[in-house]
Amino acid sequence: MTEAKQLKTTALHSSHLTHDANMAEFGGYDMPLWYPSGTKAEHLAVISRAGLFDTSHMAVLTLEGRGAFELLQHSYTRDLLHCQGKSNTPLSEGSSVYGLFLRSDGTVLDDAIIGQLGAERYMIVVNSSMGAAVSAHLRELSEGGVTITDYTDELGKIDLQGPASARILHSLLSDPEQVLADMGYFTFKGDIFPGGSTALRLKDGTSVVLSRTGYTGEFGFELFAEKADILHLWDTLLGAGEPYGLLPCGLAARDSLRAGAMLPLSHQDIGDWLFGHTPWSFVLPWDQKGDGWTKTFIGGEQLLQGKRDYTYGFAGYDPRKITISSSSEVQDGHGTPIGIILTCTTDMAIGRVGEHIFSIATAISKGRPDSFQARGLSCGFVRVGRPCEPGEKVLLVEGKRKLTVEIRKNIRPDRTARAPMARMRNR
Repeated sequence: MTEAKQLKTTALHSSHLTHDANMAEFGGYDMPLWYPSGTKAEHLAVISRAGLFDTSHMAVLTLEGRGAFELLQHSYTRDLLHCQGKSNTPLSEGSSVYGLFLRSDGTVLDDAIIGQLGAERYMIVVNSSMGAAVSAHLRELSEGGVTITDYTDELGKIDLQGPASARILHSLLSDPEQVLADMGYFTFKGDIFPGGSTALRLKDGTSVVLSRTGYTGEFGFELFAEKADILHLWDTLLGAGEPYGLLPCGLAARDSLRAGAMLPLSHQDIGDWLFGHTPWSFVLPWDQKGDGWTKTFIGGEQLLQGKRDYTYGFAGYDPRKITISSSSEVQDGHGTPIGIILTCTTDMAIGRVGEHIFSIATAISKGRPDSFQARGLSCGFVRVGRPCEPGEKVLLVEGKRKLTVEIRKNIRPDRTARAPMARMRNR
C-alpha cells in the first residue's frame, strides 16, 4: 500500500477549513482552490472590488553581505544596473524587479521577484517548495561573504488585490498618506528581517512588508509578516474589506486572473526547457542592438546559441477549455501539430464583441457597449516550434475535442496593476 503524501499547511489552514474552502494539493501544500462563493465570483471580485489570497506557500530568501549584488548580477537574468522604469536605472532601496534564475543550460530553475532592502541586503520571493533549491543554487555560485537565509515556512504572506485595495489598507495604516502616497508599481515599504531599520507597523502594531505587487494583473498589494501574526492579519483584512465587498479567494481564481493578465506559472509555462521567445523576454538583459546581453549571467550563452521555441498567449471565443494531457496538442489551420498547450483556463471578466475583447472594467468611453455582459473566454499559453503572428488562429486539440483560439499579445484589457496610486485611492 502506498503511503499517503503528507502535505504542508500554512498558518491560515484552520481558517480555510472553518470557512468551508475546497482544498487541494499545490506545491506540496494543502491550499484552498475556492470558497463557497465560487471561482467566478472570486475572479470578478478582484476585477471590480477586492480579493484576499493566502500565498504563504511562497518562499522568501534574504541575501546580505559584501558580494550580494555581484552574486545576483551573475545568477539573475535582469541587469540590476539597468532595470527600473523607462530610463532603466539601477535597482534601488525600496524597489523590486521580476526576473529568472536560470540553470547553466539555459533552462529555468524558477522565476523570482528581488527587492532591495538596503545596501547589500536583498529579499527574494520564489515559488512554493523552491526556497531550498534556489538557496542551494546561490550558495554554489557564491564566492563567499554572502549570507543566504531561507525563510520557508517561517513567514506568512497575504495578497490583497483589486481596485478597492488601497482604501481597505487606508483604515489599517497609522499614517496612510505617508505610506501610500508615493507607492509606485513594484515598490515596497517595511523590513521585518534581522538588521532592518525601516519597520512598517499597522495601527494594531503588526509589522509588515507592504509591496505593491501581485499575481492578478490588477491593482493591489502583497503583505509579508511573521508567521505568528498572519492569522490576525488575515482576519483584520477580511473585516476591513467587508464594506468594500472583499472576498477570500482560492488558487483557482488566482490562476484564471494571472492567465488573463499574461503572467506565467513557473514550472508550467516556463521550466525545464530552454527559455525561449516568450511574452516575458523583457526579463533578459538585451543590449541596444537586441542580439546580445548587457552583462554575463548564468545560462546566457546557451540562450544565444541554442534553438529556442516560441511561447504565445491566446484567447478563445467562448468559455470552453481544453484539458491538458499527454495527448493534447496545438495544431495549425491545416491540422498539423505544431506544439503543446501549457495553460488553458477561463477569464470570466472578458468577452468578445465581434473580434474585439472587452473587460467588465473597460470604460464605455473606450468602446464597451452599454449592454456588454462578459461570458468569459478561454485563455492561456501555448509553446510551439515556429513563429506565430498576433491574430493567427490555431487549434487546441484533446482527443476529438477541438477549440479554435487566437494568438494574442494581450488578453484581458484595461488591467489596473500599473494604475497611478492617486487614481485608485479616489475610486
